[in-house]
Amino acid sequence: MSFSPPVAYVYRPLDYAWAPHRLYLERYGSSRPQVLLVGMNPGPFGMAQTGVPFGDVAMVRDWLGIEAEVGKPAREHPKRPVEGFSCRRREVSGQRLWGWARDRFNGPEAFFERFFVANYCPLVFVEESGRNRTPDKLARVQREPLFAACDRALRDTVALLEPSFVIGVGRFAAERAAAALSGKGLVLGRIPHPSPASPVANRGWAGQTEQALHNLGIALA
Repeated sequence: MSFSPPVAYVYRPLDYAWAPHRLYLERYGSSRPQVLLVGMNPGPFGMAQTGVPFGDVAMVRDWLGIEAEVGKPAREHPKRPVEGFSCRRREVSGQRLWGWARDRFNGPEAFFERFFVANYCPLVFVEESGRNRTPDKLARVQREPLFAACDRALRDTVALLEPSFVIGVGRFAAERAAAALSGKGLVLGRIPHPSPASPVANRGWAGQTEQALHNLGIALA
């Protein structure tokens, strides 16, 4: 696939950050979770740095217990360097999501017995200015083949994990999950995205998320 302007750089964390991503899969991806949480794509200070979805460095290292060598993308924007676990920028979305899991469950193993977190799209798109461009903002001619591949990958993930619920983290992920998994007999739903760019998320994201899960029939007791 190729991506035209305004996309100027494409990062593939599953290549250059494969070592920590593999640890994430090996340590936490072997169960049969009840709930699959699906994010949009890697954030520039999250999975782009650590190889883990919503991968705020401190949460991945200190709560998930994952740290490994991270390489470099083939082409790197000077304003968006990949520093791996040396990155000092925090990813608020990752702080909120993994912080909620930490506060609600007795350790990561207890969380992953029932939940798993994956991204719909594995790529990071960076504009010439250094601005992050999300997949939903790509031109249609670029979106369609990308979404077709991501739909297949999501179906494969569901086939492997066999969850009962697939929950989009935010509207985009929920819509893509519904498109990819229609007719599969799964309960599909949505929780708010934890991004600070969302006014809703800034008004008690954890509480709203727990209410949304409760409404879907997912008990957290």
